Amino acid sequence: MLDPCNPEPTVVVIGAGMAGLSAAHRLSQCGLKNVTILEATHRPGGRIHSCWLGDVVAEMGATWIEGGCLANPAFTLAAQEGLLKSPLIRLDQSKGYDAARVMYGLTNCVRCRCGDDLSLVSADQFGSYVEIPGGRVRVPLGYVGILAPLLRDIPSCALKYCKPVSCIRWGTISESCPRALVKCQDGEEFQADYVIVTVPLGVLKHQHKSLFCPALPVEKVKAIENLGYGFVNKIFLEYERPFWVWHEGSIRFAWSATELADRCDWLKGISHIEELSGSQHVLCAWVSGKEASDMELASDEEVVESITRLLRQFTGDPTLPYPTNLLRSKWCMDQYFAGSYSYMALNSTVGHQCDLASPVPGSCEPVAPILFFAGEATIPGHYSTVHGARLSGIREADRIIQLTKRFGGPPKKQPDIKPACP
Repeated sequence: MLDPCNPEPTVVVIGAGMAGLSAAHRLSQCGLKNVTILEATHRPGGRIHSCWLGDVVAEMGATWIEGGCLANPAFTLAAQEGLLKSPLIRLDQSKGYDAARVMYGLTNCVRCRCGDDLSLVSADQFGSYVEIPGGRVRVPLGYVGILAPLLRDIPSCALKYCKPVSCIRWGTISESCPRALVKCQDGEEFQADYVIVTVPLGVLKHQHKSLFCPALPVEKVKAIENLGYGFVNKIFLEYERPFWVWHEGSIRFAWSATELADRCDWLKGISHIEELSGSQHVLCAWVSGKEASDMELASDEEVVESITRLLRQFTGDPTLPYPTNLLRSKWCMDQYFAGSYSYMALNSTVGHQCDLASPVPGSCEPVAPILFFAGEATIPGHYSTVHGARLSGIREADRIIQLTKRFGGPPKKQPDIKPACP
């Protein structure tokens, strides 16, 4: 806990996803109240987005807690809210399947896990991911529920929605100028001693040149460019009369290499279609890679027609009905996400994740850091997960807390370290 008698630094957090909320919550817990969270959309959660479809929750983004044990900070949040039940995903007993088709199916599931072609994924770095024991745990009433304990402790006036940021000016440090100035698209500006940037890696890839003034250091830019960022979408289909046997298991599409060679059809990006726990009327199709992006361009009618044709082909039932309702995610076209989550690409290393997480200016500079970076892409071993995002937000908040203790309040003003932006 910080000394309440000392002045506080001003902190701006960009993004109200799990990383941003975790950072703001940690700062608040330690006594720092001068915190503003700027969220580009109209809701909190970022890639945690729970919607209702019929009688079940449809998770548009994050689906489950990856590791149902107390070592997982996302699990502890859910437990705190009484949201949990036993892991639902278990390996099915396989028998009588063609070995080649089984391998094709597994390959396509790994492709969906990364969100891109496996030819672009580093086999060497793929093993850097750390599995937390306890299995995958669904949150029955919606993943968004784990945000409740964070939102309760953050003052409502601190969280500002529909505030996309257009520019972060940093590095002009003097008695008359702020250490950082965050400008929103609506023209409103926020001064800050520290800025925690939690926007997705896909947004950094598209916008880092225009977002930061002056530009980010070379090492940071290389990390942004070399880390992979995949595309994954979900299509939820509600049926009045289910055609499948409940608890029979999912349909995994074992596309062969030859079949995948013809990639003009977004249906080839579907890895599997599963039934949703808690409902006997809703199926969920997972689409990954470039096809996930292509799917977003199709109309609802085209999506329904295409998936029904696919299901009829694979089940051999030409009378299989059309769904009565459709709900789908569109993460790729959304400028505030530009995709789903990070992965270790061919040129990616754990060092790139560490470089992405490093504050700017670095430890060798004569002034205290101004820019801090959090998010699932910045956490080695736990990338692409909600708990990774939470750990990264806490990590950056702790950096600011330690700096505040060192300075006894806001950082000291020093001469300019970068040329001012025009």
